[in-house]
Amino acid sequence: MIPFNKPHLTGNETLYITEAVESGKISGNGIFTQRCQKFFEQKYGFAKCLLTTSCTDALEMAAMLCNIEPGDEVIIPSYTFVSTALAFVRQGAKVVFADSCGNNPNIDATKIESLITERTKAIVPVHYAGVACDMDSIMAIAEQYNLLVVEDAAQAIDSYYKVRPLGSIGHLAAFSFHETKNIISGEGGMLAINDDRFVRRAEIIWEKGTNRAEFFRGEVNKYGWVDTGSSFLPSEVIAAFLWAQLENLKEIQTKRIEIWNTYYEKLKPLADKGCFKLLDIPDYASNNAHMFYLLCRSLSERTELIKHLKANGILAVFHYLSLHSSEYYKDKHDGRPLPNCDRFADCLVRLPLFYELGKTDINQIVESIKTFFLYENIK
Repeated sequence: MIPFNKPHLTGNETLYITEAVESGKISGNGIFTQRCQKFFEQKYGFAKCLLTTSCTDALEMAAMLCNIEPGDEVIIPSYTFVSTALAFVRQGAKVVFADSCGNNPNIDATKIESLITERTKAIVPVHYAGVACDMDSIMAIAEQYNLLVVEDAAQAIDSYYKVRPLGSIGHLAAFSFHETKNIISGEGGMLAINDDRFVRRAEIIWEKGTNRAEFFRGEVNKYGWVDTGSSFLPSEVIAAFLWAQLENLKEIQTKRIEIWNTYYEKLKPLADKGCFKLLDIPDYASNNAHMFYLLCRSLSERTELIKHLKANGILAVFHYLSLHSSEYYKDKHDGRPLPNCDRFADCLVRLPLFYELGKTDINQIVESIKTFFLYENIK
């Protein structure tokens, strides 16, 4: 079976984990944590970075920093992982779901303004598949209505909007290092802070509501409980693993893009015949090769394709279900139809994409897809 994902090890993960353990400090915010944070700040220009135990934690920190309170409204795409919404719902927000674009799953920026009310506090664009949302339009709307923007950049490491790294444009941004991402630490995430107003408080929230970090830097002579917060710091073991990955970022990205381009070249002829659609990347966006997906013509066709691939030793998967129609939130949604979101939920299928995926594997996957659509057309 060709798996959907296989975590890639660069070679130094266990070496750095051993180094962290032998240092006598593995509880967090040690050498490897600081090394990783500095890497992101220097490479991508984020004002401040804080590693977290997950992207969900980073989003929860963002919701706290936005001072989300019961009754506040937050605009979020319905086609996203539950964490995007849950972080704000836990603070008491009402989530107002927006539809996707017609040509890709990102939030349709042209639909945002009509969703804004006097209770709206933030917009949370999700850069699906590492492809940038229309950030100029989103930031202009946010400035006009005095709203905060939190980029859900879970899939968007090393991806760009025009010349700007994703995660550096909004006031805050959240990244994921889950084992399915380009750069991994098993579980793990990061909050990027791009607005100086939030830097000090972010660090306090990160440190369980205390000014402990200031104390260890010698900026105060004692520390205590000064704000809300939680235990968001990852251990040094996680940071050590992540550092080994970051050292090899360029190599990993080069290989993933090579795999993505091979898929695209081999499958485009079928797409040109109308068998399915491929990822549409706007001119303003780069491609970090986080995923390769096909957009089938119907839910039944998608179901049969996944079944066919599995029968031929290939594990392909569908992705998000529409949050606005989820069991938890469907009664809270305002009833607006979100047709583009539902189409992606029904028709999108993700193909295997990981560092060790070889040309023989790709050829097997492509040939199996060709066989399926040839049979479909004959029927």
